[in-house]
Amino acid sequence: MSDTTTGQGGPVSAGGVMLAADGRPLKQSLARAQRRQRLRAFLLVAPLLAFVLIAFVAPIADMLFRSVENEIVPETLPRTVAELRRWDERSGSLPPQEVFVAMARDLQLAETRKLHTRVGQRLNYEYTGVSSLFRKTGRRLSRMGRELKQAFVGLDPAWGEPATWVELIGAPDWREAQAAWAARRARAGADAGPEPLFRADPAIAALLPQTADFYAAFARAIQTEDGDSPTEEAPWPLVYDALYRDLSGGADLSRHTGPHADLLRAAAAAVPGFPPVSIRDEMLKVDDGWGDVAMWQTIKAYSGRFTNGYFLAALDMKKTPDGIAMVEENRRIYLMLFWRTLLLSVGITLATLVLGYPVAWLLANLPARHANLLLILVLLPFWTSLLVRTSAWKVLLQQQGVINDLLVWIGLISDDARLVMINNQTGTIIAMTHILLPFMVLPLYSVMKTIPPSYLRAAKSLGATNWTAFWRVYFPLSVPGIGAGAILVFILSIGYYITPELVGGTSGIFISNRIAYHISISLNWGLAAALGSILLFAVLILYWTYDRIVGIDNVKLG
Repeated sequence: MSDTTTGQGGPVSAGGVMLAADGRPLKQSLARAQRRQRLRAFLLVAPLLAFVLIAFVAPIADMLFRSVENEIVPETLPRTVAELRRWDERSGSLPPQEVFVAMARDLQLAETRKLHTRVGQRLNYEYTGVSSLFRKTGRRLSRMGRELKQAFVGLDPAWGEPATWVELIGAPDWREAQAAWAARRARAGADAGPEPLFRADPAIAALLPQTADFYAAFARAIQTEDGDSPTEEAPWPLVYDALYRDLSGGADLSRHTGPHADLLRAAAAAVPGFPPVSIRDEMLKVDDGWGDVAMWQTIKAYSGRFTNGYFLAALDMKKTPDGIAMVEENRRIYLMLFWRTLLLSVGITLATLVLGYPVAWLLANLPARHANLLLILVLLPFWTSLLVRTSAWKVLLQQQGVINDLLVWIGLISDDARLVMINNQTGTIIAMTHILLPFMVLPLYSVMKTIPPSYLRAAKSLGATNWTAFWRVYFPLSVPGIGAGAILVFILSIGYYITPELVGGTSGIFISNRIAYHISISLNWGLAAALGSILLFAVLILYWTYDRIVGIDNVKLG
């Protein structure tokens, strides 16, 4: 006997639940069908979504990250950054000796990894001269600590042997692994694999912290960067300086029974008689730029992993020990460029509207044969390269160009009073208005084409004049096209940089020209990202304002 009956809507179970044809509850079948439909719809848009994420969202996210990222400074100068935290930058005095020692060690490692020029270039964006200072110092680091090395080796030649340092600093398990690796290399050669990465003995690290830290950094650097082994390379002279400082600091060697304990005790007893060495004095001999307090203040101010320095620079500001301040007046250019970009973009938008509105009206109201011919003329600039059009305006607008020659010929101006229309804002506005005019005409035309001519005839039949009929009837209906064209032209104009670069000169360039400069020439990508981010935020704010006043729903393309 079946527990299923048939109702008006289809099979029904004994419990009153509607069933589908496959015997499943109808509600579950509908939910399953809807999930499949949503999955098919998602798969259809997935390629476009992936393209948007890769080509649009990811670059914007990367730009926003680069505008605050500053990891190169703390990663390349970790010891210096740690020591600078203890220094009061508002004291007006140079940092203590420990900061110079930390900087010398960090630069020694950075020079081995070829990073000292990169971190110098990064800091040079904030304080001119740091890049050359780091390069110059990097070439002379091998001389620092040389007297101490000679003193240790003169005390006992064992201090000049790589094996002494490996046995003194290396962890016992690392020494065993390294010996096993050396045996494999002797048998198999290059097939033995990479040498185990050096590890310091925790006991010696507690006893001689500076020596263990810097020797371990030296050993790892030559292993990873040069492919050498610490068992075959004597340490840098600055490692001897680290040992000198540990022993001078009163390291307690009485209970040390590790390798070369007697050698260490003999060195500790002899250290007071070694010639005094000052890393700060040696660095000042290399370049007196190390004596510039402002340079050290800059390094400390930009020592974090993230920084607002790029955004401050983009707004003509800088960090100081007393807080944020404006840069010198002769260096304030970015706020002026932002303001100029917005003003000229608005001017270009208005110019294209004034010129494009009558053209769009003609296109919408002329007979089809004439309208098509006029539309071809409107679209003709799209068939010509942007660079060609801009170069043509250079020929037309220069003082000895076609326009000035024509004005002189018809007597409007004298030959010695030719108009200056190139390499200034005038040239930028004229050239960009011509280039962007089709982007205003086409949205206007598409909207005007949908306005029935009978509306104007009805208004006139009710007693309206031509002007009243246009202003009260036709113009409000064309506002959506004005909004669409204005947004297109304005957004395009603020991002232009080729045309302002060629015809704008120093007074007609946009902020986008500086962004392009920092990306391709100065390589200050952080500042370029900050400028681009501010421009993006400004556009979003203007877009929001436009939506509040006009309403984005009123923007139509026909």
